[in-house]
Amino acid sequence: MTERSQGGRWWRTSIRTRLAVVLSLALAPVLLLSVAQSVLIFHREATDQQAELVGAVERSAATVRARIASAGVLLRSLEPVSTGAACASGLADIKDRIPGYANLIRFDPSGNVVCAASATPSDPDRGRRSWFRSLVTGSRMTVTSEDGAAYAGEPSVLASVRSQDSKGRQTGVLTGVITLASLRPARDEQTVPVQAEAALVDGLGRYLSTTRIGAFPPSFRLPLAGRTHRGAQVWSGRDMAGERRIFAMAPLTGVDMNVVLSAPTNDVVAWAWLNPLSAFGLPVLAFGLALAGVWIVADRGLVQWIAYLQRIAAIYARGRFGVHPRRAAWAAPEIRGLADSLDAMAATISARDRALRESLVQKDGLLREIHHRVKNNLQVISSLLSLQQRGLTDPAARAALSDTRQRIAALALIYRALYEGPDLRKVNLRDFLEELTGQLLSGDGGARPSVRTSLTVDAVAIEPDHLAPLALFAVEAIAEARKHGLSEPGGCLDVAFKVQAGNAELTISARGPSGVPPGGPPEGMGHTLMTAFARQLHGEVAYSPGAVTLTFPALGSAAAE
Repeated sequence: MTERSQGGRWWRTSIRTRLAVVLSLALAPVLLLSVAQSVLIFHREATDQQAELVGAVERSAATVRARIASAGVLLRSLEPVSTGAACASGLADIKDRIPGYANLIRFDPSGNVVCAASATPSDPDRGRRSWFRSLVTGSRMTVTSEDGAAYAGEPSVLASVRSQDSKGRQTGVLTGVITLASLRPARDEQTVPVQAEAALVDGLGRYLSTTRIGAFPPSFRLPLAGRTHRGAQVWSGRDMAGERRIFAMAPLTGVDMNVVLSAPTNDVVAWAWLNPLSAFGLPVLAFGLALAGVWIVADRGLVQWIAYLQRIAAIYARGRFGVHPRRAAWAAPEIRGLADSLDAMAATISARDRALRESLVQKDGLLREIHHRVKNNLQVISSLLSLQQRGLTDPAARAALSDTRQRIAALALIYRALYEGPDLRKVNLRDFLEELTGQLLSGDGGARPSVRTSLTVDAVAIEPDHLAPLALFAVEAIAEARKHGLSEPGGCLDVAFKVQAGNAELTISARGPSGVPPGGPPEGMGHTLMTAFARQLHGEVAYSPGAVTLTFPALGSAAAE
């Protein structure tokens, strides 16, 4: 296995891609370090957010406690106003002036309403309520959620103080109905973080008042049950819409209520979207600029010039060596050096090509002259044999010399076809067999029977090494046909040559005047020579009545142009 095959796809990647991969690997530690720093910043900001939310909920709880404490001071200051005939009007006037109060009520020691700023619901068991009994038994102040009756049209708490005379005897109870909406921290307060929501929750986890109910979880039972101290606690969870948020809760001292703040929290990805520049923007921008810079430099300074030199090399491959890479004068010194080397190589190849072409023309001329002289020498030999044949009286001797002359004439025809044709390496077989057949049927020039010929030859070009045994085989086959099937006028000689399935097939057949082929395979010297020529072509000979077929591999044949 070669080193290139072991490399796989890497060998097929471009220079730009390789430089980009190498630079990416080189810059990867910097990018990973930037990402790690961004994650640390995120965790630090998340911790700061939790601390900020805990501080905010504690401040909000302190504010609520201060408002409740101020309610006690207000109720004690109402002691002189809550007596006499103008009690109700005085309390109503104060309620309208101070926001957050739904009602101001004075009860007697039994829980009956003495006077009130507005309508008060009836509660026969008020005197037995725990908060009321606590005040009767000596407590200075109680704060409780609505107990036994709805004292306002919205969720509220009852802040109550003990009313007594100068001797310390209880004269009743003063109660302020405070709406939870006025106690709940507002979103625009400085103690509440941006995008945070506020709520008041009782000890059972029920929502008493919220700025937006959907920003809180469905139930607070689990956080309340898991609380182990009375300080603020913080945890993360999902609100009613399924979004992740962070929650902070602080209890209110003296009342079974808790202040809860809810703020959106983000994972690393969401935080990165909210902080794109500081988190990933700059690292990714630097990474992208570095890759783009290398890509552009590699493309403009290297890849384009390599592509240009490849086009020049392709032009050289087509034999056009007169083209010069002049544009490379604007390239880097290394590219210019490579272009100069290509130009010098093209000039050298062009000079050698001209020398080779001149030498080839000379050699072709010499080879044509050799073929011409060989043909002339064979014709001289044929002429000498013809003179000798004329001086013989023995028919057998004359026939033997005639056959020899035909074989020599066939060889001479090969050399003539070579030096007269456009290609010294191949001969057009159709033209050659047509001329050979005419030459053989003309004989010695004497009177011969009239013979019709039919040639069916595929357009192929054949090399001389294959043409010589093929031509001599045809000479023997046609000579046998002349002796037997074409001895009388009106005969027909058929010559067929075709190439198919990698094999070439030459068939020579003869028919007499009656159309009946002569019977029996050839014998004697003709049969021996045809078998020998077939072996030279690595082929086989098959005989049938009036026909002989030579089949051999068509490796030496090619389509004629």
